Amino acid sequence: MNSSNKFVISMENVLFASRWLLAPFFFALALSLTVLLLKTGQHVFHLVETAFGSTESDVVLEVLGLIDLCLTGSLVVLVIFSGYENFVSRTDPGRNKSWPEWMASIDFGGLKLKLISSIVAISGIQTLRSFMEIQNESDRSLMWSVGIHLAFVLSALLLALSERLSHSPSPAGEAEH
Repeated sequence: MNSSNKFVISMENVLFASRWLLAPFFFALALSLTVLLLKTGQHVFHLVETAFGSTESDVVLEVLGLIDLCLTGSLVVLVIFSGYENFVSRTDPGRNKSWPEWMASIDFGGLKLKLISSIVAISGIQTLRSFMEIQNESDRSLMWSVGIHLAFVLSALLLALSERLSHSPSPAGEAEH
């Protein structure tokens, strides 16, 4: 084997091993779940503390905040598991029966769709919160909120369409069956 081939093989090995540099990112995301849990506890405490003096609208806004935190936490878990599985190392769901079934089966296209779906849901909740406090929002702020949400929805639709088109059989293949 000549030195050029050895260099290429060594470089490929280093590049392949560099995927492990992502592991600390996923660990940091796992730690961020603790912060989200603390914020959730703060929301619940505030909700219970002010329940009897709050208007229905105030309670709904607090609950929407909890839903927003829950969706964000779920999004973080999704990124941790599927990102680790897709980019760092395979996991063995057989080792632990409580692992979700999807954890070892989601591909990158599925991950993108789940991520954008979560972002659309979070954006929708933020937009709903803006409309729940419409008296405190300017028309411009509401317009931007709706516009940004629609941009996320359009992005999700285009991503889903591109995924569907990239995985659909060719017309020639359909005629053969």
